[in-house]
Amino acid sequence: MQRGECVYILTTSRHTVLYTGVTSDLQSRIYQHQHQTYPNAFTSKYKVYKLVY
Repeated sequence: MQRGECVYILTTSRHTVLYTGVTSDLQSRIYQHQHQTYPNAFTSKYKVYKLVY
């Protein structure tokens, strides 16, 4: 069974930075961003956690 990909856009709380990503498990990926699983990543550095699309 093939899983579909999902394109998502995140932003900061002030809507000043945008981040676009692609994943096959959106719920897990958003959790990783919000809990800074990768502390040196772009989203952790710029505090990009709010799901826009």
